[in-house]
Amino acid sequence: MDAIDRIRAFNRAHTARIGLLDQSYLAAGLGLPEVRVLFELATGTGWTARQLAGVLQVNEGHLSRVIARLEADGLVGRRPAEDHRARILTLTETGRAQADEVQALSRAEIGDWFAHLPPRSDEAVAAALDEVEAVLNPPDAEAVELRDLAIGDAGWLIEQHGRLYARDEGFDETFEALVAEILAAYIRNRDPSVERAWIAWAGGRRLGSIFCVKGPEPGVAKLRLFLLLPEARGFGLGRRLLDTCIDHARERGFRRLVLWTHESHRAACALYKARGFALTDSRPTHSFGVDVVEQEWALDLAG
Repeated sequence: MDAIDRIRAFNRAHTARIGLLDQSYLAAGLGLPEVRVLFELATGTGWTARQLAGVLQVNEGHLSRVIARLEADGLVGRRPAEDHRARILTLTETGRAQADEVQALSRAEIGDWFAHLPPRSDEAVAAALDEVEAVLNPPDAEAVELRDLAIGDAGWLIEQHGRLYARDEGFDETFEALVAEILAAYIRNRDPSVERAWIAWAGGRRLGSIFCVKGPEPGVAKLRLFLLLPEARGFGLGRRLLDTCIDHARERGFRRLVLWTHESHRAACALYKARGFALTDSRPTHSFGVDVVEQEWALDLAG
């Protein structure tokens, strides 16, 4: 199966797992649309029917019928909005009790899924779902937080470089060892007055990195460990990381910024070129178990 078929298969299995096809969701005597309306009214800040239709992304006519059933059952009421031109949907006392019951049933059901599984299986699933959400709803590049290197970041960088370069380039374990050596040297010998790392964070997870370190000679800085997870590409984060590194090198008085990469990294190379880097050397070689074309790029920071 390709990726689309695998996603569809998961959807079918999960639909059955959580009982979405049952007439009465969680044996609460309500269908899923009614349960979802109760949830939104219990956790929201006050919706009109039109606003709620937008939140749920459903047809207003369909939602109107759902609300009518809930009103007839004494679960939902309405109160005037401040401008009196619309009416705010509210839960009755019975409706709030019903919403609390359904939430408790839902939490208990999901808790039961993990009762027979190893400890922290629920945390693993929740983390995986966070990644799914991040892929489907990438943040704006400017909303991503750029943090300095902290505990746990080095291990994450070694793992992600090893995993992604093995998958995309066919690199062997010696590349992972190189990344570990670079990070160990940085952590032990960093000059905080001029050297800096940036780890991109959004939604409680890391998305990428870039480092600015001393180069091979005085006045020269070196860009290292420029990494973006696949789901973090395409919305400007790479440009922001690169510009941040360039600005830092210029502010710290470096006259030149250099980097080493491979010809196969076409998107990154296009970004380097767009930011004024010039290709200074290109040579075929055999590294990390594969044939590659190594490249060196440089940017004049004095211009």
